[in-house]
Amino acid sequence: MEKETLIEKAFEAKRKSYAPYSNFHVGAALLTKDGKIYQGANIENSSYSLTVCAERTAAFAAKLAGETKFQAIAITSDSNDFTPPCGACRQVLMEICGEDLEVILVKPDKESKSFKLRELLPYSFGSKQLNDV
Repeated sequence: MEKETLIEKAFEAKRKSYAPYSNFHVGAALLTKDGKIYQGANIENSSYSLTVCAERTAAFAAKLAGETKFQAIAITSDSNDFTPPCGACRQVLMEICGEDLEVILVKPDKESKSFKLRELLPYSFGSKQLNDV
């Protein structure tokens, strides 16, 4: 799978975003190790705490489909700058996708930069801490 294809799927997902309150649309495309892509878009609610981010939408869809091995996620938004995942999304991606997940941030002009998830969430909390109790 080429990075450009994953990026296009993130832009496609962004067009499906439901953001009537913030008008800030975010799309994500999560790539499994075997080449499947799961899209996500932010979905807002008038009760803001019930809003869900694009990254979590994609991760939950993949998990629900039984996926367990992931390669990369591309994230794009309406911002002219790179939009990294929020803290909650970083935690969910760490739990579901693992620290080696490549996180590709994409500007509207398709300029991109990549990080490993462990770079965006160092010293993460997870099952290891719960199993040490």
